[in-house]
Amino acid sequence: MKRNQLKIFSLFVFIFFFVWMFFSGCLSPLPKHTNQKNQKVNLLDTILKQKKIIALTDYGASNFFIYKGQTMGYQYNLLQHFAKWLGVSVDLRIQENLDTAISLLQQGKVDLLAMGLTVTSQRMKNLAFTHPLFYTRQVLVQRKPKGYKKMKTADEINKYLIRNPMELAGKTVYVQKGTIFYSHLLDMQNQIADTIHIIQDTLDTESLIKAVANGKINYTVADEIVARVAAKIYPNLDVNTPLSFDQKIAWAVRKDQKPLLDTINRWLSKFNRTLQSRLLYNKYFKNMATKSISIAKYWSFKGGHLSPYDSEIKLAAQKLGWDWRLLAAIIYQESGFKKNQRSWVGAYGLMQLMPEAMKNYNITVNSSPKEQILAGVKLLKSIEKKLPDSITGINRIKFTLAAYNGGISHIMDARALAKKYGKNPDIWNNNVDYYVLHLSEKHFYHDPVVKNGYMRGWETYKFVKDIMKRYNNYKKLIKPDKNKKVRHKK
Repeated sequence: MKRNQLKIFSLFVFIFFFVWMFFSGCLSPLPKHTNQKNQKVNLLDTILKQKKIIALTDYGASNFFIYKGQTMGYQYNLLQHFAKWLGVSVDLRIQENLDTAISLLQQGKVDLLAMGLTVTSQRMKNLAFTHPLFYTRQVLVQRKPKGYKKMKTADEINKYLIRNPMELAGKTVYVQKGTIFYSHLLDMQNQIADTIHIIQDTLDTESLIKAVANGKINYTVADEIVARVAAKIYPNLDVNTPLSFDQKIAWAVRKDQKPLLDTINRWLSKFNRTLQSRLLYNKYFKNMATKSISIAKYWSFKGGHLSPYDSEIKLAAQKLGWDWRLLAAIIYQESGFKKNQRSWVGAYGLMQLMPEAMKNYNITVNSSPKEQILAGVKLLKSIEKKLPDSITGINRIKFTLAAYNGGISHIMDARALAKKYGKNPDIWNNNVDYYVLHLSEKHFYHDPVVKNGYMRGWETYKFVKDIMKRYNNYKKLIKPDKNKKVRHKK
C-alpha cells in the first residue's frame, strides 16, 4: 500500500511541477527581442503627438521646386493640404535615389514617400500604397519631323512617327535607371518578339526628354502627365503614342503602418472630390503654360510708343537707373502690357509679382498700373543690391533679370557651379547662364555646392535672352530720351 501511495505521490509532484512550469512560462515577460523588434509602433500616434510628419520627395517639375522664391510643386502642395487637415507641420526632405528613399522609409527614418510613385505588384511586396492620387500612362517621347509646321495634316506628320509599339523593334530607347519604364520595355520586347535596345541612363526623365527635344537622343519614355507638360516647353516633341494602360500614381508608407495609411486614404477620399483638388491638378498638369507665341515676338504700338504706360515706365526707370525701353521689355515679357494678367503660379499684374512680393509692396488687384510698375522696380532694385560688387555693367543687368525671374538663391547656386567648374561667376553669357540652364538636371541640382535644389532653369535662361533681344529691337525703333543717361555700372 505504501508503495502505491509513493507512486501516487510521485505522480502528483510531477503533475504539479509540469503545471507550475507551464503557467510560469506563460506569465513570464516576453523575450527581450520580441518587445524591441516585433512590437508594432503606431506611427500615426507619433506624428500626432509630435505634430510633425517627415516626408520624402525629390526635386522636379511635378514634385517640388522653387519658383521666384516660392516653394511649389504638385506633391509639395498636396502634402501641405494633408498636413493642414491632420493638424501637423511638414518636415520635407529630399532624396534623389528611389532605392535609398525606400530604404529610409523601411528603416523608419521617414514617415511617408510623397514622390508620386507608380503602383506595381513588385513594389507592393515592400510598400503600402495609398489610394491613387491620379492615373496616368506611359508614353513614347519622340521628335516631330523637320518641317512639321508646314505639314497640313496630322496624317502627314504621323508618317514620320512611331504610332505602334511594334515599330520600336530595332530602335534605341533611353530610360531613367531604376524606373519601371525599363521593366515595361523588357516585357514589350517579349511581346513583339524582337529587340528593343534599352539603355538605362543616370539622367532623370526630364533631362532625357530635353535630350530628345535637342536631338541628342531619339526616344525616351515618360509618364504622360510629365510628358505633356514638357511638350508645352518643347513644341517639337510628340507624346501621343501610349505604351501602357492607365496606371495608379500614389504615395507610400511602410506595410506595418495601416493606421497612417487608412488616415491618408480617408483624407484623399474627401479631398479628391473637392474643387481644390481639381484646381491643384490643373495648375501643374494642364495649365502650366509657357509664354504664348504672341509674347515671345516683338510687338510695338505705332507712333513711337511701346505701351499705354510709357510715361509711368519712364518715371519708374529713372528710379532704377535703367533705360526705360529695357524696363518696357521686361513688362511686355511678363504680362504683354496687361495690367490684370495672372499666371498659373499666381503672379499678378504688369510686373507679374508673386503673392509674397505683392504683400511686401502693398500691391492688390486694385493697384494702379503706376503702383504695379513702381513695386516691380523696387523689387528689381532690392535684387540688384544683393549682387556682389564684382558683377558690373551689362552683366549686372542680366544677373538682376535672371534673379527677378528665377530667384536670387538659384542664381547664386549657378554662380557657385560656374566657379567650381572653372567658369567666371561674374559673367552671364557662356558662363553662369550655362549652369542656370542645366539646374533642372540632377547632376547639377544635387551637386554639394547647390543649396536650393531644382530650378526651372530653361525659363530663366530664355527670359534673359528674350528680354535682351526685345530691348535691342526697342532701341532700334524707339529713340532714347535725350537728357537721360543710362546706367550700366554700379
